[in-house]
Amino acid sequence: MDVYKYFRAFLMRLDPEQAHQLTLRILKTGAGPHQSVDNPALFVNLWGREFRNPLGLAAGFDKDAEVIPALFNMGFGFVEVGTVTPVAQDGNPKPRIFRDIANKSVINRMGFPGKGLANFWENISFYRARFKGIQGILGVNIGINKEAASPYSDYRHCIEQLAEYADYITVNVSSPNTAGLRDLQGGEVLDKLLAGLVKVRDAAAKRPPLVLKVAPDLEAAQRAAIAELLQRHSIDGLIVGNTTVTRPDKLDAKLKEEKGGLSGQLLRDLATERIADFYKLTGGRLPIIGAGGVASADDAYAKIRAGATLVQVYTGLIYEGPQLVPDILNGLVALLQKDGFTHISQAVGIDARAAKAA
Repeated sequence: MDVYKYFRAFLMRLDPEQAHQLTLRILKTGAGPHQSVDNPALFVNLWGREFRNPLGLAAGFDKDAEVIPALFNMGFGFVEVGTVTPVAQDGNPKPRIFRDIANKSVINRMGFPGKGLANFWENISFYRARFKGIQGILGVNIGINKEAASPYSDYRHCIEQLAEYADYITVNVSSPNTAGLRDLQGGEVLDKLLAGLVKVRDAAAKRPPLVLKVAPDLEAAQRAAIAELLQRHSIDGLIVGNTTVTRPDKLDAKLKEEKGGLSGQLLRDLATERIADFYKLTGGRLPIIGAGGVASADDAYAKIRAGATLVQVYTGLIYEGPQLVPDILNGLVALLQKDGFTHISQAVGIDARAAKAA
């Protein structure tokens, strides 16, 4: 029985941040679900690591790496914690999260609130000592402080401190809620940043894959420039994408003037289009993690067929609950069988390749 559908009504009456904090407190007690879908058709080998399935939790849910075991118990193949910044900060003023329940979407302008790198390091190092990597693949999403004197220095410090504990590190340059952050996606600025961060990563005793997270709002020329830089600097992967600053016509009229990034169902199609764009721009050679509006197996499969090797959820989990994880995974197996595929890798980019051939 899906208990969440009864609990959801209560959570939706709470302020979104209160609901999130309550959820974290419950997960800390170990009261979360224990569920898994183990099917060889869903195993993904990437970066020399074995993902038990291609479905992950996006950064933002567990900002301070406090409930990692409970998240893996939900059945995710990988979990990305953060975004972590070097120094603790409160983020932007409240209220800063707004639900569009009818469209299963959310606007947030959090601004990287968190307890900072020292606390994050304690949590993740304790987790690694206890579980030793047996639960799943753990990603770390890093960002910059609002008052950062040097974005490069903030990212460097995070990589130096966390490389030992991360299965991969995501450099977040695409949140719309930290002033100036998206400017780091610009050609020359990004070129210098990536060159520097690759050197920092390469100097670490453990060299985790380095992944870049970009916005879905990039213009065609920006996308082409970023794709070229990613390949030039041998970046290991790309997350497409973050939240959008666009405001679709379907969005609740009361929310159209709210600043921040839009996620959920209203982002789904834009995010999928951008995955296909980057898949074509990189010739399918760069692993893509697809995010944005995933709330069903069909949503996840569309992103995989567009070019995503892995897929992340977050907002969908808010509206659908933990049962979403096995529902998506079982649904993916059924969709693969329907299309005559024996393994998930056979579906990656098939729609993008077909469009190019046409």
